[in-house]
Amino acid sequence: METSKTNDKEIQQEWCNIGETYATEVNKMVAFGEEHGWENWKGKEPEDNRDHLADVVVQKLREANKTGHIEEFRKQYPPAHTPLIKYFKEKGQSIEQLCFIENEKIVFIVGSSYQKRQAYILNNKTLIKLDDTIEAIGKSHQNNIFAIKTSNVLITRKEWDGEIIETFELGDINKLGISNMTPFNDGKKVLVTTSEGIYLVSKNTINMIHPEPDLEDEEWDSYIAMENATLSNNNQYIVVGDQSFDHRVMDSEGNQIGEIGPQSSYPHFCLFSKDDKQLITNSCHFYNGITIGVDADNLNGIEVESYVNEADNFKVIDDEMRVYVGTTTKDYYILGDAYGYIKAFDKNGNCIWRHFLGSTISGIAISDDEQTLWVGSYTGFVHKLKLGKGHRDTHTIGNGNHHEDFRLILWKEEEKELWW
Repeated sequence: METSKTNDKEIQQEWCNIGETYATEVNKMVAFGEEHGWENWKGKEPEDNRDHLADVVVQKLREANKTGHIEEFRKQYPPAHTPLIKYFKEKGQSIEQLCFIENEKIVFIVGSSYQKRQAYILNNKTLIKLDDTIEAIGKSHQNNIFAIKTSNVLITRKEWDGEIIETFELGDINKLGISNMTPFNDGKKVLVTTSEGIYLVSKNTINMIHPEPDLEDEEWDSYIAMENATLSNNNQYIVVGDQSFDHRVMDSEGNQIGEIGPQSSYPHFCLFSKDDKQLITNSCHFYNGITIGVDADNLNGIEVESYVNEADNFKVIDDEMRVYVGTTTKDYYILGDAYGYIKAFDKNGNCIWRHFLGSTISGIAISDDEQTLWVGSYTGFVHKLKLGKGHRDTHTIGNGNHHEDFRLILWKEEEKELWW
């Protein structure tokens, strides 16, 4: 028994010592690179050499969840990303379509658009499994309108549990996996994004607004990759794009009024600022990318040339991130990238803060008071962060000063969810 306790203490000390050193070194390296340029960094790449501890720590995590000693475990073993990579490869799954409901409550989907999905409500630390016919969820930018797609129908409703506003029959697109969807602020229309086209759905009409059909090509089909779309907060504008087409700016009926070319290789993401005064578009190349911002007052008739790096009609917001998801506050954007970082940028491209979570970021939601952020990734993790509350431990990578309440783990072939 004494030997076991000794081993436990040694494992804990090794986990903590290496983890703290690694986080400290990474933070120093990133700070140097940002201030002096990465080309001037001559130091070694920090290493997190805790792979050999992963199995025993994960088993201890499972035991802590069974016995209810999660808080104690978290203090002894602050969470990490790199040592668990083998688990993410075997068990990880995408956490998507996070939507804030109220207070400490969100709803989200586990699984990608081409997979069988499962929806959950997370109410603080209570996880509720929802009806398994739910395939996709979206929320309006204003008025708390939710769109819920089941195997048979798409509905919009006021509030999560409120009255149904509209019911939409989807016809031929009913079987398509939905990457993302956003209901309009009145619940009368829904912007639906799939890899087989982007659609504007209303009561009696399903209009594919992207890509534009090639009427001269008899073998033309609507398959697209890296499909992405957004609505302005006031629903005046729609923006759509994909790997093969520039970002197209449209009016609320889906008529094109402008075009924004990529400054990296492939259009990948788009988002309006909270006040609708700026539109950002991201284009990517492998795991990196460039995000630019354009003045929303100039969207009608806008033409941004591709690959010009610098022009009067846009400003560079960021020149590193391949952006997968994002949200906004009144002061800045919060963007999640391919490397597992979330970063905040203002409209002039100043990076306000950065915070590392690990793996590609796949979902994000923020509370109405802008104090709490939930982030999902392909690790099968949901992270709940209290913004600006102060680091919880010395293992945090990033300068955002954020406190992580918990990590909820939803792994494939795991007996039960795990809390860390």
